Amino acid sequence: MIGKMQDWPLRLMRVLDHAETVHGDREVITCEADGSLTRDSWKGIARDSRIFARHLEALGLRPGDRVGTLAKNHGRQLVSWFGTMGMGGVIHTINWRLFDEQIIYIINHAEDRVLLYDAAFSEVIERIRPQLLPVEHFICFDDEFPAILAYESDEYRWYEGDERDPAMLCYTSGTTGNPKGVLYEHRSSVLHAMMSMSPDGFNLSHNCTGLSFVPMFHAASWGGPFNAAMTGARLIFSVNSDVQTMHRLMIQEGVTHSAGVPTVWNAMLQYIDASGLDFGKLRHISVGGSAASRALIGRFLDMGINFQHLWGMTELSPVGSVCGYPDDWDELDRETRIDYVQMQGVASFGVEHRIIDGNGAELPRDGETPGELQVRGAWVVDTYFKGEQPAVDADGWFTTGDIAVIHPSGYMQITDRAKDVIKSGGEWISSIDLENAAAGCPGVSMAAAVGVPHPKWEERPILLVVRAPGSQVDEAAILEHLGRHVARWWLPEEVIFTDTLPLTGTGKVMKAELREQYKTYKLASVAD
Repeated sequence: MIGKMQDWPLRLMRVLDHAETVHGDREVITCEADGSLTRDSWKGIARDSRIFARHLEALGLRPGDRVGTLAKNHGRQLVSWFGTMGMGGVIHTINWRLFDEQIIYIINHAEDRVLLYDAAFSEVIERIRPQLLPVEHFICFDDEFPAILAYESDEYRWYEGDERDPAMLCYTSGTTGNPKGVLYEHRSSVLHAMMSMSPDGFNLSHNCTGLSFVPMFHAASWGGPFNAAMTGARLIFSVNSDVQTMHRLMIQEGVTHSAGVPTVWNAMLQYIDASGLDFGKLRHISVGGSAASRALIGRFLDMGINFQHLWGMTELSPVGSVCGYPDDWDELDRETRIDYVQMQGVASFGVEHRIIDGNGAELPRDGETPGELQVRGAWVVDTYFKGEQPAVDADGWFTTGDIAVIHPSGYMQITDRAKDVIKSGGEWISSIDLENAAAGCPGVSMAAAVGVPHPKWEERPILLVVRAPGSQVDEAAILEHLGRHVARWWLPEEVIFTDTLPLTGTGKVMKAELREQYKTYKLASVAD
């Protein structure tokens, strides 16, 4: 026997239909490269998406075909998302910060039949175009795309398929080996949006104004556009994401919600500190991609801005846990509040967490025993795009590569990446904890800890530090600060000052590159 409720497939086009009919006049704004604003609405996005869907069909595309975008954040790209998915296609967002060879690889691997791109990337396209074998049509967002929308009719009925049809293709950053494709479904993306729009997620509603630092190529901008369409939130895109432009938009447009990696929020704090400005109506930020430091969390909490710590991966669509505030939040002192927020939070309904040892045995949730984090759930990858074998074990568990502890309360805390943990004398040193402690030292802008060879201890940590502008902080001051926050045997053997640290396209420090650079580094304390 089956139930007697209606069969209403969870497809992303129903999210856009809802935005058009219920919140149609709510604005979708793009701050263009020249600083001008293009003001649209959810009604306009829906209309243009139907037009573009018709155009793709006229080009001969069929359900399941891939359409690539090499573009920054703007409303035109959002139209291409919904237009592609609306005719049954798969939208493939491409990381424009990758090297030519990686871009060529993922476009060919995805077999994109259409490639949309910003004029700013015209030189890249011309350079690699002969090697993009499956691409039949190139469309510039700045030139051909507006002409398409002006010419075509918007009379179109969305393609109706199964809710498990593919909707979006996102590739991992490919820090080791070639990037892997993760094929999101309509169903998984709708469920992810329903979870992440909630009060314990991005905390969105129809009276919010959202501006995200997260690139649209990065796991659907953490699902933000789908959340906004579902709630009717006012949505702002910006082609440029420099702190001056983003801060101006925050104040000018009354931004209430934003999201980004810790590095951009550190930069924003430096900007307002130097300029004497504030964050206007901003009341909630979602922070993920890498662990946030206590100093960063404390600054925002002191300003009365909700700091929501997230954890996830491209393979998780991407949100896998959210750090909600405990029931007794109002009674907690400042340091205890930071203790909570620094954790990556509890598993949202739809995802399960566990930690295992090296033999695959499940470890206790005691807040002390670290193990490798595994997840499974409704929006977790099963098999990579074109993968020959499942990416999960026989019970559906996906191994994340993160080392974590899970507390009895259910709060999960990442202590390191399995490949980044520093192994010293048979014990583990958390590079994340070391970096976060260093980030709280006055005068430190960024820090990265890596292990280097040691004849006795196997590995010892060194700390690479970028000073804040105008700072003269030295090694002694940093070590003295660290001594108050980490075990003495964790202290780095050396502090090395550098002007920059290598960052991935999503703002994370490229630990693999640093490990490679320092793999033969000889500590001054080690005798010849």
